[in-house]
Amino acid sequence: MAKATKKQALGRGLSALLKDPSNDISSATDKNADKVIGNIVELDLESIEINPFQPRTQFNEETLVELGMSIKELGVIQPITVRKLEFNKFQLVSGERRLRASKAIGLQTIPAYIRIANDQESLEMALVENIQRQDLDPIEIALSYQRLIDEINLTQEQMSSRVGKKRSTITNYLRLLKLDPIIQTGIRDSFISMGHGRAIINIENQTDQLDIYAKIINHKLSVRATEELVRNYNKNFDTSVPTKTSEAELPKYIQKGVKEFSDYFGHKIKVKVSPKGIGNISIPFHSKEDFERLKKLIKGAK
Repeated sequence: MAKATKKQALGRGLSALLKDPSNDISSATDKNADKVIGNIVELDLESIEINPFQPRTQFNEETLVELGMSIKELGVIQPITVRKLEFNKFQLVSGERRLRASKAIGLQTIPAYIRIANDQESLEMALVENIQRQDLDPIEIALSYQRLIDEINLTQEQMSSRVGKKRSTITNYLRLLKLDPIIQTGIRDSFISMGHGRAIINIENQTDQLDIYAKIINHKLSVRATEELVRNYNKNFDTSVPTKTSEAELPKYIQKGVKEFSDYFGHKIKVKVSPKGIGNISIPFHSKEDFERLKKLIKGAK
């Protein structure tokens, strides 16, 4: 393991100070508070509890193992942040991956910054810190924004300044929460991207949203193809209200076939039939990429 830095050595001394009941710190004005707050302190892992306000709910076990290997080799390079609860008891504000990885490799202590904060401040710090991370999925970020609105009473304008994001960006994340929960899970599990979700949200009916979602998964549609599909969907048909005239005019064997074609190609297929039984099938496409996809499907059907 890497050698301790001077700050880490100082942190061990401060750790001993915190374990002395006569030097217990509960506010920024207490004796020795200036020595502890703002400095790196080595804290016992068993004295730190997980933050109940933590917006992250999923941790990649493989990356935790990799982080643990790095910590074994180099130590914890970036200290975690905790808030003081009571004597020798702390609550995590940020750095849960570092905390989990350190526990997994059997460390007894971890470098930490100590903050004096109430529950609301702790929640806000945890949410803002996590939003700024690069590895949160879009739904986790959206939920964090929503909690800042619901529990901290921040406006989107205030959030914009706190997290350094444009207001329009915040709005786009929040809109994802209007998606059907199945689709939200699809984004979290990386079956589709945030771009796909932003396209689907333009369809109000959640049953129709799921229909589009199924087409994206089954036909591996790109974001651009999905946007075109949604535009065509809104312009030409609504699955919750079947078009009676065109279906009524078609023979039953064609009505059944049209649905099978539409499901296979990921588009609403149009069929016209003359009184003599002669007809044609029209397959729409929305881009060069979409055309190439349809061509592969047709070749594969031979």
